[in-house]
Amino acid sequence: MGRFLFQMESPFEPTGDQPKAIRQLLVNFRQGIDEQVLLGATGTGKTFTIANVIEKYGRPTLVLSHNKTLATQLYRELKELFPENAVEYFVSYYDYYQPEAYIPQKDLYIEKDSAINDVIDRLRHSATKSLIERPDTIVVASVSCIYGLGTPEFYEKLRLHLYTGMQLDRQSLLRKLVELQYQRDDFSYKRGTFRVKGDTVEVLPAYSEDIIIRVEFFGDEVDSISELDVFNRDVKRKLDRTVIFPASHYVIPRPDMMEAIKQIQRDLELEVQEFRQAGKEIEANRLWQRTNHDIEMMIELGTCKGIENYSRYFDGRKPGEPPYTLIDYFPEDFLLVIDESHVTIPQIRAMYNGDLTRKDNLVKYGWRMKSAYDNRPLKFEEFTQKIEKAIYVSATPAQWEIERSRGVIVEQIIRPTGILDPVIEVRRTDGQIDDIISEVWKVKERGERSIIITLTKKMAEHLSDHLTDRDIKAVYLHSEIDTIERAKIIRELREGKYDVVVGVNLLREGLDMPEVSLVAVLDADKQGFLRSKTAFIQTIGRAARNENGKAILYADSLTPAMVEAIKETERRRRVQQEYNIKHGITPKTVKKEIKDLISLKELGILEVYENIPTEINSQEELFREIEKLEKQMWEYAANWEFEKAAEVRDRLERLRKIATVL
Repeated sequence: MGRFLFQMESPFEPTGDQPKAIRQLLVNFRQGIDEQVLLGATGTGKTFTIANVIEKYGRPTLVLSHNKTLATQLYRELKELFPENAVEYFVSYYDYYQPEAYIPQKDLYIEKDSAINDVIDRLRHSATKSLIERPDTIVVASVSCIYGLGTPEFYEKLRLHLYTGMQLDRQSLLRKLVELQYQRDDFSYKRGTFRVKGDTVEVLPAYSEDIIIRVEFFGDEVDSISELDVFNRDVKRKLDRTVIFPASHYVIPRPDMMEAIKQIQRDLELEVQEFRQAGKEIEANRLWQRTNHDIEMMIELGTCKGIENYSRYFDGRKPGEPPYTLIDYFPEDFLLVIDESHVTIPQIRAMYNGDLTRKDNLVKYGWRMKSAYDNRPLKFEEFTQKIEKAIYVSATPAQWEIERSRGVIVEQIIRPTGILDPVIEVRRTDGQIDDIISEVWKVKERGERSIIITLTKKMAEHLSDHLTDRDIKAVYLHSEIDTIERAKIIRELREGKYDVVVGVNLLREGLDMPEVSLVAVLDADKQGFLRSKTAFIQTIGRAARNENGKAILYADSLTPAMVEAIKETERRRRVQQEYNIKHGITPKTVKKEIKDLISLKELGILEVYENIPTEINSQEELFREIEKLEKQMWEYAANWEFEKAAEVRDRLERLRKIATVL
C-alpha cells in the first residue's frame, strides 16, 4: 500500500472509535476482504476516518454521494484534508435539464432542453484529466457518475502532447484542436476555444478558466510554449512541454467517426425498413430525416445535438453492452466509498429503469434509433461488477450492504465528544400535542432547539401554527421549500430565531445541529417508509450531538421497527457509556460555530470585495451577484480592459468558493 501517495493535513488526531475503525478497515483489505461496511453513528467523524483510510490505502478513490449538496460538503472537507493531492468534483453539470421525451397520448414531442453549469463542466473535465495524469486522485461524485461518458481510451489517446522543438506546422495544430472539439474564437476568452494570430496559437483548455496555453511557431517547429493569465496576459511560466486534453468527453478520431457513421447509416436503413414493413410510414420518415440530419452535422462539425445517443457506435460497443462511465477512468484497483449507502444504493438501483421508460417511446415512435437505448446509466448489476474494493458508510446500513460485505461490519459508535445516543421515551398519543408543547418549552428554556416529525403535511402546518400561537417560534419545513430557503431556515434555527422545526421528512437534510436536544415523532406506530427502523435511527440521531439529547416516540403500541430501533440505540448507549467510564470522559455538547453560509464578512471576503452591501442574505442573492460579475468580467475582456477584468475575476474566484460549499 502506498503510504505516502496521499498526504493528509489536519491538526487533529483520530480519537474515540476512529483509530480502531481505521486500523480494522485497512487490516480487512490486507486480508483479502474486498467489501465492508463502516457503521458510523451520527457525529462520530466518519469522513475523517475515511480520509485516514484513503491516505494509508494509497489508491485513487471514488467517493459516491446520493445528492449534490452532500457531495459538495464531502468535496470541501476532503479538499481541506488533502491540499496537495488532486481532490476533484464530479456531479451533473445541468442547472436545468428537460430530457428529450415523447408522449404518444398527446402526440407531444418534447425536445431536450438544458442549461449547463460552466463551472461544474470545468470541474468534470478537471476530474477526468486528473484520473489519467495523477495516481493521487480523489473524486467526490453524485450518482450521476454512472451515466454514460465518452470512452476513456479516446479521451486519453487524443490528448495533444506538445513540446518545444516539436516538428509540427501551425495548420496541423489547428486541425488537431478542431478534432478535440475546440472552437476557434478570435474575439473572446472562453474555455474550450482557441485563437490564432500570425505564428501564435492560444488555447483555453476545457479544464481551466484562468490560463491560456500559448504556442509559438518558427516555421514548422514549435518554438516556445507559455502559460498566460487569461486576463492580464502576463506570462505565468515558460513550459518545455504541455498536454491539451479534449474539450468534450465525446471525442473520436476522424477515421473512427467515419466508420461509425457508415454503421449508423446501415442500421438506419434496417430500422426504417422495419417501420415500413409494420405499416408505420410516419415513424419511418421521421427517423430517416432526423438521423440523416444528425449524420450531416457529424460529418461537418464532428458533433451534433444529442450525439450521446450514437455513443455505442463511437465506443465500438454492441447493443446492450454497458456504457463507459466515470468509473472506467479509474484504474482497476481503485477504492470505492459509498456515503449514506442505505440511500445511495437504492438510487443507483432505480436509475436504469427510469431512463428506459422514457427511451422506449422515443424509439418506438421514430424519434431516435435503437442505439439511444445504449445511451443510459449502468444497470445495477453492471455497477456492482465494477466494484473492486468498497466501503459502505452508513449509520444504518441496509441488508444489501451487509450481505454484499458478508457481514463484515466495522463499528464506529464512540463520539470524540463522549456524547451518548439520545435517551428514548415512548409515550401514548392521547394528549400528545399538549405533552409536546410542554417538552418544547423545557428545551426552549435551556436555550436549545427541537425537531418534530409529523405523519402528514397538513398536520405539520397545523402544529406549526398551533405552536406559534403559544409563543413558541416554530417553522414548517416541507418539500416545496427550495434549497436556498432550507439552508436559511436551518441556520436561523441554530441561531435561535426559531425554537422548533416541524416537518414530515427531515432525514434528507444532512442536518448537523448541536443545538437540537429533542426529537419528537408523532404517530410513531403508524406503518410507512418514514416509520421504518432505518428512519427511526436516522431521526433519533438528529439529537445525538447534544449532551441532553432525547427522543420521544408517541405511540399506542410498539411496532417491530420501533422495537429494533430502540434496541439498537440502547446497545450503542451502553457501549458509549462503558467507553466514557473507562477513559474518564464527561459528555459535552459540541460547540460548533454557526457559520452564516452566506455572510461574506464572516468568511473574510470583504477585504477584496468592495462597493457591495456588507452582507448578502441569501444564496439567491449570492448567485445573482456572481452572474452579474461574470457578465461584467467578459464585457471588460471583450473591450480589451484586461486589468479590470482581472480584478473582477479575483472577486469572482472568492465568491465561487463560497457558492461551491452551499
